[in-house]
Amino acid sequence: MDLTPRLLEQFTILAEEKHFGRAASRLMMSQPPLSQAVQRLERIVGTRLLERNSQGVSLTPAGEAFAADARRILEAQECALARARRIASGQEGELRVGFVNSLGHWHLPRLLADAAEQLPGLRLHLRQTSTAELTELVRSGAVDLALVRQPALDDDLTVHRLTEERLCAALPAAHRLAGADRLCLADLREDSFALPGDGPLRQLAQRMLLACDRAGFVPTVRAHADDLPGLLSYAASGLCVTLAPEHTAALSFPGVRFLPLTDEAPELTTTIAALHRPDVDPAVRSLLALAAASFAG
Repeated sequence: MDLTPRLLEQFTILAEEKHFGRAASRLMMSQPPLSQAVQRLERIVGTRLLERNSQGVSLTPAGEAFAADARRILEAQECALARARRIASGQEGELRVGFVNSLGHWHLPRLLADAAEQLPGLRLHLRQTSTAELTELVRSGAVDLALVRQPALDDDLTVHRLTEERLCAALPAAHRLAGADRLCLADLREDSFALPGDGPLRQLAQRMLLACDRAGFVPTVRAHADDLPGLLSYAASGLCVTLAPEHTAALSFPGVRFLPLTDEAPELTTTIAALHRPDVDPAVRSLLALAAASFAG
């Protein structure tokens, strides 16, 4: 004879009510089948679980212990079912998320906070590298979802545009134009620039050079750095100017003044996108929907 969840439920309800009539009513069944079910359970267990009397029933010591264990079994079963449903719906699980350096100071923290609030059962493992490397990691399956700038179109991967972000000028605090509200790129033609090196931000370097060319000058490059803190350190030192995504201003980098650029050059607008394989699981879809709302906000 099988020890079924229904049989455990019937006994736990009877153990709570200590009355066949009330227990049968809660279970939406008649009293005789409930009595038969308890007798069947006692045969399975091999000992008496209840003592019947004129007032109802009382539990034997074995019945007390079995009722407590039965409740834990039923709760564990319900938890297992609920967790499986959460995973199937994308509300729980583990995801490997890649991101580029320039998204780590503004966009990614907001997404992590939103995920912790709205998808608390989802555990994220972060990996930071270049867009090109992240593309290969997504393709190979080493990363489930990548947050990048200016991704190349790829037949193997799905690209979701999340938002756009402008580049702004990052000047030394003592720069002659630091007190302006905004400026055009040509205003910096006489300045020395810090540009990204041939590393994770090399696409940003290309966009900076193209924007300067469109503004009518070739920048004097004095220094290179592989990440935004390095570029901004050159600006803070007073040695160079540079360009950075506009939300970099949220860093409040000491010694640096961030100013919007009035130029309409397309190179000054960057696209932020998410990459994933076409055969995504529900957790990727959930985080992607959250990223779309978080990045657009």
